Amino acid sequence: MKRIVIFALILMMLVGLAAPAFAATPLDTSNMDTAYYSRFKDAGITINVFNWGEYISDGRDGSVDINAEFEALTGIKVNYNMFESNEAMYAKLKGGSVSYDVVIPSDYMISQMIAEDMLLPLDFSNIPNADNVDPKFLNMTYDPENLYTLPYTWGTVVIIYNTTMVDPDEDVETWDILWNEKYAGQILMFDNPRDAYGIALKKAGHSLNPASVSEVEEATELLKAQNKLVQTYVMDQIFDKMAAGEAAVGPYYAGDFITMQNDNPDLAAAYPREGTNIFVDCMVIPTSAKQKEAAEMYINFMLEPEVGLANTEYIGYSTPNLATLALLDEETTGNPITYPPSETMEKAEFFLDLPQEVKLAMDNGWSTFRNDDEAFNFWLMPVLVVVALAAVAMMGIGRSRKKKVEY
Repeated sequence: MKRIVIFALILMMLVGLAAPAFAATPLDTSNMDTAYYSRFKDAGITINVFNWGEYISDGRDGSVDINAEFEALTGIKVNYNMFESNEAMYAKLKGGSVSYDVVIPSDYMISQMIAEDMLLPLDFSNIPNADNVDPKFLNMTYDPENLYTLPYTWGTVVIIYNTTMVDPDEDVETWDILWNEKYAGQILMFDNPRDAYGIALKKAGHSLNPASVSEVEEATELLKAQNKLVQTYVMDQIFDKMAAGEAAVGPYYAGDFITMQNDNPDLAAAYPREGTNIFVDCMVIPTSAKQKEAAEMYINFMLEPEVGLANTEYIGYSTPNLATLALLDEETTGNPITYPPSETMEKAEFFLDLPQEVKLAMDNGWSTFRNDDEAFNFWLMPVLVVVALAAVAMMGIGRSRKKKVEY
């Protein structure tokens, strides 16, 4: 897997060198409290932020560069790092080699981090924009007293399919399509155990949160049976595969579907009638944070209505910020994929932190069929690099995976 990651980074770097530059859109800060944001202007402070990959408006494709705008407004430097999964983020924090001031994990991981005393309570007097948050996203199961978190975005998992590759009469509103042998070799699947097991558990008629080891074992057998049908297991790789028509169907996050559909109008999305996952990614401050007040200022900035708008327009995820929601047009807020109707939401579930024996069974089950798939022929890497160089030379330009969302 490390070798695959190395090659992916090389390829991204090569393509990135050929990518055209677009000027970032400036952010209107005229309505912001400049006295509040100037408190640390000349203090020489740096904060370390740890967020999901491709999960912020960063100035590409003419979007707002949110971190640069924060730096200009406050004088605080942002050292921004990215992770690909909650588990990778958790391991990095547990390792203790790096101190982060703001981290953006998902709900179920927050529960675990709170239980393990990994988070500091927020001082809400330093975060006046907390008042912008929709109350339905406060006092959630993962933080019932709302001491540690403020929501960044929320979303759901949908089934994404290519309408030119999936039979028009196919029932796409069921997880069963991901086990349909008709699409063998054209199915993508999540490359993380919690999402993959959640789907298998729903297919089996269970909750996303297994009540016993036996339920995990049942889901493991389903995932093993699916394995021979799966083209590849993906996270961000799904963007390029679905955009290029290299796969027929796969599950992913609703907000990212909007971005994919902009790249490939043949794509459509559906909610499975068995139910799906709803998630909230939240801004938190780890106990290892060195700059807590500056971190709270960053969180407050992210909750500014205009900042939330820039983020929502660029990454496509749903906003928990009522002040931002008021700035969105009706076409956006009426989109049933990113703002699903009540009948869909009633069947959606949050991931919860699981008992240790259930987690262990899930990890062990996952390894029984994923380890073999992670083998990689290292001798192919030089060949692939040469192919990548040739492709870049022929294209002349690269393409950013994330593009500004046009609703």
